Amino acid sequence: MIFIGYKTIAALLIFLISIATAIYPLNKLRTNHEIDHNESFELGEALASGIFLGIAFFHMLPSAISIFHQLFNHMNYPIAEIISMFGFSLLLFLERLSLDRSLSRSQSIIPYTLALILIIHSLTEGAALGISGTGTEALIIFIAIIAHKSSDSFVLCMILMRYHFPLLRIITIVTIFSLMTPIGIGLGTGLSLFTQSFSGQLAEATFDAFAAGTFLYIATLHHLRFHQRLEEAQSLLEFSCMMIGLIAMGAIALLV
Repeated sequence: MIFIGYKTIAALLIFLISIATAIYPLNKLRTNHEIDHNESFELGEALASGIFLGIAFFHMLPSAISIFHQLFNHMNYPIAEIISMFGFSLLLFLERLSLDRSLSRSQSIIPYTLALILIIHSLTEGAALGISGTGTEALIIFIAIIAHKSSDSFVLCMILMRYHFPLLRIITIVTIFSLMTPIGIGLGTGLSLFTQSFSGQLAEATFDAFAAGTFLYIATLHHLRFHQRLEEAQSLLEFSCMMIGLIAMGAIALLV
């Protein structure tokens, strides 16, 4: 009963931190409905791109490679890398398709795809915490979720704002995203056998690899589409912000 109470508190803290991280960009949208792309906004997006790169290379892709190696230790084929490149190519195709059809930014499938990926990943992380059977294991997973959840929430808001989503729609998507980890924690308690099975581990590794590819695309080609700078000083400043996000994720990977 005490352990269940701990998980309940963890779920509440994760939800509150996710919402709190989204307050700044949401307040920016509330006070400026036209979303003036000033310097602070652009630097925030550069930081978000660095966070995406870090999550992809320091968290998701290594996790997928490790699980595939455990499941198919006799196979040297780069399964995780192939799936990751598929995710990268799929988003590139979807964005090019939306551009060819002359869709507006608010109608693009890219932010919805990104939100869906983050929501599914949050649900998976929550389930991992719910499934954990010891206090030490649960604490380690909790720290990892906190480290990435806040970053994901910030990045999601930045992308939705870039596509000029209405404030109410952004709040709805962010709230759903923030609730997914607590829901996953609840579901994980009743699904303790899922991630221990072969099919469960295979599904987790496949999703992590696919998500890594999509994050790589968002942080590189998708970012460059909106950032064509003529001022060298501004370009270097944005690059510095991107590196800060990347280095921060690398430091978190060392700690957790």
